[in-house]
Amino acid sequence: MTTTSPARSGVRSGSSSQGGVASLRAIETMYREWRRDLQTGLRRLQESTVPLYERTRVFRVYDHTIFPGLFHTADYAAALLRFWVPFLGIPDDVDAAVAARVERQRFLHSGDHRFLFLLAEQVLRTKVGTPATMLGQLDHLLAVMSLPRVSVGLIPVGANRTAWSQVPFWIYDDRLVKVELVSAGLDITQPREIALYLTMFEHLRTSAVYGPEARALVTTAMQEFAQQPETP
Repeated sequence: MTTTSPARSGVRSGSSSQGGVASLRAIETMYREWRRDLQTGLRRLQESTVPLYERTRVFRVYDHTIFPGLFHTADYAAALLRFWVPFLGIPDDVDAAVAARVERQRFLHSGDHRFLFLLAEQVLRTKVGTPATMLGQLDHLLAVMSLPRVSVGLIPVGANRTAWSQVPFWIYDDRLVKVELVSAGLDITQPREIALYLTMFEHLRTSAVYGPEARALVTTAMQEFAQQPETP
């Protein structure tokens, strides 16, 4: 039988306790509750990401429901952001937040940045605002797709898939992954976890279409919205 001295037991217990505290601190750092971050409104959150965008060279973005903020028209962004004000009980500064979000799109046109976007076809059809809002957003998407620093892959509904992601995510170089949940955001910095998101992104890319095929999906969605009555 092996026995453990009280001294050694205390060392192990202390190490375990310290490790637990460190893990909790890491979780607290990773987890950002929206109500806490948005106490002063939505604009500050939009502006707070600018330094991160300035540092990042390669953006990898996946979404399966709505367009990423870098694609938003003012009308689309306003319709989307207005939902969160009563939902989270935060100050209404939607107009200022929309202006900050649209201004942030300058990164698509300047600097040493490269953007790789993967969107499920459903994004094209998730109705935000009115049909006119969606038509404007889809037309803007076509313009963004032609930018030299931007790659947009669309994953058709009927595409053969090798992988599935339950949540959208943004990868900033190979240093950070951001995931947005209903009540909070997650900042993932562990290299082994980031590697999994990078691998997931590559798997998803194998199901995407680009160029003329992708543009055809967009124009089909535009035709569908053009036939809808102009009601919210």
